[in-house]
Amino acid sequence: MTKQLFPLALGGLGIGTTEFVIMGLLPDVANDINITIPVAGHLISAYAFGVVVGAPILVALSAKFTPKNVLISFMVLFTFFNFLSTIAPDYNTLMISRFFSGLPHGAFFGVGTVVAAKLAKEGKAAQAIASMFTGLTVANLAMVPLVTYIGHHYHWRYAFGIVSLIGIITIISLYKYLPKQKHLRTVTLKEELEFFKTIKAWHILLIVAIGFGGLFAWFSYIAPLLIHVSNFDEGNVSYLMIVAGAGMVVGNILGGNLADKKNPIKVAIFLLSSMVIALNLVFFFSSIQIVSIILTFICGALAMSIGAPINMIMLNSAKHSAMLGAAFLQAAFNVANSLGAFFGGIPLFLGFDYNYPALIGAFMALIGAILCTIFLKKYNFKG
Repeated sequence: MTKQLFPLALGGLGIGTTEFVIMGLLPDVANDINITIPVAGHLISAYAFGVVVGAPILVALSAKFTPKNVLISFMVLFTFFNFLSTIAPDYNTLMISRFFSGLPHGAFFGVGTVVAAKLAKEGKAAQAIASMFTGLTVANLAMVPLVTYIGHHYHWRYAFGIVSLIGIITIISLYKYLPKQKHLRTVTLKEELEFFKTIKAWHILLIVAIGFGGLFAWFSYIAPLLIHVSNFDEGNVSYLMIVAGAGMVVGNILGGNLADKKNPIKVAIFLLSSMVIALNLVFFFSSIQIVSIILTFICGALAMSIGAPINMIMLNSAKHSAMLGAAFLQAAFNVANSLGAFFGGIPLFLGFDYNYPALIGAFMALIGAILCTIFLKKYNFKG
């Protein structure tokens, strides 16, 4: 982690906190505004949908400006709309504020990915990208458990107030530490969009939307899984989220190193296949508390390890469309978030127990691994 990359990581800290803390607070939100837990899960989907809409549009509109000013603007929007979530009076208003707070999420990471790669030393691009995503891992290791604890024991609205404060600090850090660069667009928007007329582009996005959705089918309902299947006390959920966060820290480092040393698509196949196994184990053995804790760490590690490899696949494939490609990739990650929460919620609506979303997730991860294998053979991708 360098001083130049630190503001990007700090932005990831705020984004990771607001994206994932809601999952640990679903029971609290549901009780406070008188809805069921599966309905509260739609708040996750609303945020993810905001990312999907905002990522390509905001990047397309801002590419002619300098990255530093663009990233500061995105973080201003992020901070403002997260603050609105602290004062949302009802479910519908909270849904709307969650949607709008998601708009700058993917765009920030889309621009940040390209900035990080350009700031990296030769042969270290994936590790530089992983450094930016360190903020996400620290969010899940420290901030999400801490904010979950505060939200559970005091009020869930404080969670979004804390995110707003992180956003303000990020804005200051971006202004002070991020180097000035020329605008990143090297071709016209029309030329950038040419890549997205190819099957190859949508193949990459489909890998993420389906394969990574397997993770979110599990993680979206981790709090009720730990409470109702593993039989942990509600008050311990915030501590158990630290286990998932520790796994994400390890996985992020592992994914960055593997993607710099090995063919990224082969790394992705290995990681998604491992996710299939891990999520099946969650389904069968989460009732055993010690096994549940171990699997929470493993699944957390697999969750973040896929980020750097898939970003390298997109950057190496998109070439002159790298920034827009990275933004679309963030949109795809949040399509995965939405699809995972939706499909994972189906067995719950049908009355099945909270370990069943993991089984849905294993199937989605399997499809992702198959799509990666097809991609490798079809394009002979070398990385």
